[in-house]
Amino acid sequence: MPGPLDGLVVLDLSRILAGPTCTQLLGDLGAEVIKIESLAGDDTRQWGPPFAVDAEGRPTDLSAYFMSSNRNKQSVAVDLTDPQVQKMLHDLAGRADVVIENFKPGGLRKYGLDHETLCATYPGLVYCSISGFGQTGPNRDKPGYDLMAQGFGGIMSITGEAGEEPMKVGVGVADVVCGLYAATGILAALRHRDATGEGQHIDLALVDTTMSWLVNQGLNYLTSGVAPTRAGNAHPNIVPYQVFATSDGYVIVAVGNDSQYARFCDYLGQPDWATDPRFATNSARLAHRDTLVPMIAAVLETRTMQDVIDGLEARKVPVGPVNTIEQALESDQAQARGMTITLPAPQTGAGEVRLIGNPLKFSRTPVSYRSTPPSTGADTEAVLKRLRDDL
Repeated sequence: MPGPLDGLVVLDLSRILAGPTCTQLLGDLGAEVIKIESLAGDDTRQWGPPFAVDAEGRPTDLSAYFMSSNRNKQSVAVDLTDPQVQKMLHDLAGRADVVIENFKPGGLRKYGLDHETLCATYPGLVYCSISGFGQTGPNRDKPGYDLMAQGFGGIMSITGEAGEEPMKVGVGVADVVCGLYAATGILAALRHRDATGEGQHIDLALVDTTMSWLVNQGLNYLTSGVAPTRAGNAHPNIVPYQVFATSDGYVIVAVGNDSQYARFCDYLGQPDWATDPRFATNSARLAHRDTLVPMIAAVLETRTMQDVIDGLEARKVPVGPVNTIEQALESDQAQARGMTITLPAPQTGAGEVRLIGNPLKFSRTPVSYRSTPPSTGADTEAVLKRLRDDL
């Protein structure tokens, strides 16, 4: 069954994670994605181990990192400094609906593949540029990586335990969220293009998108003028809403309102804590967090994780485990929702690879998994032949 983006052609000049996250999502939705790589391949092909291995157990150029964001793509490996290659890519852009790139601002101008050149030549083209700091501003020429975006964008200042060093999020979340914004922006620009015939340039920065998902913490500062600080797993605006130790593991307790808090106190065997003026409302609990949280912790650490989960679920108080990645991806919930998939990988000679599935569930136009992440240049000849035949 065709996907919602069936027939859309994307020329992907991006590498690492932000751009590839965007184009993998577009590919899952049915778009044809032509990934342009250097002759050495996307940098992340070497970001391992682990790697997918061939039948003899030898590592291939499919690192786990690369495979995380490059399915449903064709790989064309070329020398970008070659004038003939530049002309070929220019022609490919003319047959594409979307071009996406993450070179430094102005870095593609010397190849004639910058947004000014291509958008002027092909007025209906949607061209998306991703960079560390964007195409304007005092830092536009500085390189941008996920870790640097997390640092500059403020999220590291509120991640980690109080009094300890700033901490990054455990995955490249700045890249991933930037990729999701890129996909959203591209789809909006395509709707405008379909309505008016006008393409446009999308300028997207890792740092900007990182600031955008500071959400309530960012607004806490803008509203109060007081910069939030690191508080570990505690919530800045809700109490109790954090991780607690039990006798055999950790649980998350997420009390979102006062009625849930009263039922939580019933489970704790401390109903009077629900009426105590220090704790009866969320605002009061925030003010007396340092008193209340140790009291709760002292009770929960005497009980097992399963007892806490069962007891709070029975009272309809939000609660859950702190899973390892193995526990999360192998859970019955993940399997029921198709959050891990297995695809044939003939280029490895080892049969197949496991990947993380797409979370979108469409009732009429489902996502599709048409091809595993490609080996370097696997589709170069096929794509170039098709281009020559079209000329």
